[in-house]
Amino acid sequence: MAEERKPADGEKREKGAENTETRPEIEKIIMDHVGWSLLAGAIPIPVVDIVAVTAVQMDMLKALAKFYGADFNEERGKSLASSITGAVVGNMLGRAGASALKAIPGIGTILGIGSQVVFAGASTYALGRVFDNHFAGKGNLINIDLEEMKKQFESFFQKGKDVAKNLQERLKKDDAFAMIEKLKDLKDSGAITEEEFEKTKKELLDKMTR
Repeated sequence: MAEERKPADGEKREKGAENTETRPEIEKIIMDHVGWSLLAGAIPIPVVDIVAVTAVQMDMLKALAKFYGADFNEERGKSLASSITGAVVGNMLGRAGASALKAIPGIGTILGIGSQVVFAGASTYALGRVFDNHFAGKGNLINIDLEEMKKQFESFFQKGKDVAKNLQERLKKDDAFAMIEKLKDLKDSGAITEEEFEKTKKELLDKMTR
């Protein structure tokens, strides 16, 4: 189990600032889950919609909470994530106007940020950064400043779009999407088991996101 990082007495990170002391373990947690979100948003596997992306995000928040020694409740996590992302997306929709909107399956009508894949990756990245900051400051799922977290999310979401696009290009370059689709075909035909499919898919993503 990773050692919990405890800020020094009196330490207080500037609100909205990225955790510059992030450990490699945190970077891996966030970037691995950004990658999983991209795949969940692009690959035709069961439940490829917002439910799948939410599951990835909850797994990420659980891992971050465990790293910092904070308690985690999935239902509370889902509620907070929904409040943070929903409000921010609504604000962006209002600023974008009808001409800039696109319909994204499973998410609804979202501003034209590229695709469901980029949205999934960017929102996962932003949530990861927001909760990394929160847990690093000895926060938990009760002592929440929701308005501040929404502000941080919107800021990190902008950076997250670039992160997601770059990772998406890497995955495309390495034919990760095509390889996973082929794996799914093998699973559907009975050539490999569900366990083998998930294991190989994870190994592939781990390799791509290093």
